[in-house]
Amino acid sequence: MLDFPRWKQIAIWGFVALMALFAIPSMMPEATRAKLPAWLPTPAINLGLDLAGGSYILLEAKTEDVAATRIEAMREMIATEMRRTPRVAIGDISTRGQQISFMVRDATQVDAAREKLLGLTGGGAGMTGQREWDVEVRDTTRFVLTPTSAGLNLAVENAMNDATEVVRRRIDELGTREPTIIRQGSNRIVVQVPGLSDPKALKNLLGRTAKLEFKLVDTTADPAAVAQGRAPAGSQILPYPGQGPIAVKRATIISGDQLTDARQSYDENQAPAVSFSFNSEGGRRFARVTQENIGKPFAIIVDNQVISAPNIQTAILGGSGVINGGFTVDSANQLAIALRSGKLPVDLAVVQESTVSPELGADSIKAGVTAAIIAAVAVILFMIMTYGRFGIYSTLAVIINVLVILAVMAMLNATLTLPGIAGFVLTIGTAVDANVLINERIREERRRGRSVLQSLELGYKEASRTIFEANVTHAIAGGIMLILGSGPIRGFAVVLLIGIASSVFTAVTFTRMLVAGWMRRNRPTDIHI
Repeated sequence: MLDFPRWKQIAIWGFVALMALFAIPSMMPEATRAKLPAWLPTPAINLGLDLAGGSYILLEAKTEDVAATRIEAMREMIATEMRRTPRVAIGDISTRGQQISFMVRDATQVDAAREKLLGLTGGGAGMTGQREWDVEVRDTTRFVLTPTSAGLNLAVENAMNDATEVVRRRIDELGTREPTIIRQGSNRIVVQVPGLSDPKALKNLLGRTAKLEFKLVDTTADPAAVAQGRAPAGSQILPYPGQGPIAVKRATIISGDQLTDARQSYDENQAPAVSFSFNSEGGRRFARVTQENIGKPFAIIVDNQVISAPNIQTAILGGSGVINGGFTVDSANQLAIALRSGKLPVDLAVVQESTVSPELGADSIKAGVTAAIIAAVAVILFMIMTYGRFGIYSTLAVIINVLVILAVMAMLNATLTLPGIAGFVLTIGTAVDANVLINERIREERRRGRSVLQSLELGYKEASRTIFEANVTHAIAGGIMLILGSGPIRGFAVVLLIGIASSVFTAVTFTRMLVAGWMRRNRPTDIHI
């Protein structure tokens, strides 16, 4: 019991001091925290939407579009691959009925075509190793590619992961503080942005796919046929606001995948516009296409809508350009953010939204802090009146426990929600359970006639087993809530798990160090507990 070496005492007090250093900034106003020296660590707990106020949006992906996108992407890859050396001559590629089919014109090239297709479709779908595409040869020279369910499921999963990352980048571009962006189920994304009271701009930004394409305008199309929605083979009809429908070539000259930057700017008439620049590959392609098509119109398309269709006056060699489209400053900035953060691989629709006022969050914080103070004071008074000196040690343990919880949450950049405050208050009440077990065991040993030292030794040793077993069961329940829960349940579980770990440390180790120091100094012949 008295064997508490100096190095261990220094380590424990050093740990407590470090936790206090990391916990204190969370208790300071943000203005005060900003004035602290730069060398001083100032991690702070983030307040959740229900405490800080802000906007909540639930996005749902239209995953049925993923299949069509995969089919179109595979069609383009097949067309490109078959043109490469050694060249394989094929007929038109059909994409009907969720299948891709084409004819090999020379029967002697069937094996070569199969090798190229296996290179395009050879990957397994995830850990299962199942193929993403079934490749069949029908009527000797016709190839038919059919997407498998495993491949489609993998594509949906990848699309949702990519969409979540794009959403995160777009929100970061807005300069918002500590947004929460998480997947919910297989096709939904939850977005919580504290401090944002107007979700309209956020909805417009997140709901925009931002698929940028440059395509040549089909000047051979009959205007009357285009007005009726009919386009020549190899072309498509797209809306052109203010001009009516327009026919453009299906082949994409260059896409937004090669963009390196996009910014709101102004054109030569000082009207809001979006300036953009390509990477080296995109710049070379853009220069070649514009050089080969001088005098022809090309369409700048965003989300299957033509923004502008200027004539190519001269070759654009700098790898940059400007998009005009009757923008306002805000709409140009939103388009620039959307293009800069990347296109969404799947369309997202807002299915639920809500706004929490900062005043409601402030009331919640006030109520939570009041409840925490009342709970702490009640626990402290009870422990001191019941156990005297050992109750004071337990009180110190509760205070250290609170500091450890705040510090760990700040270091983990965790978000405190209203259920988290409930978990915090609950942790204060249960933090002394271990001390109660220890103190009652010490009482029991004294009643049995054991000496002070033996009672303390056995009290801590025997009670520690029960403490660990009880907290393991609590930790299992908290872990299940953390893994399977979402939103408020996870917030509660985080605080609960941190509180369990810290309460064991403060009860079993910290108070034992205090008691051991008191015993060495005073050598009491009796204790009142």
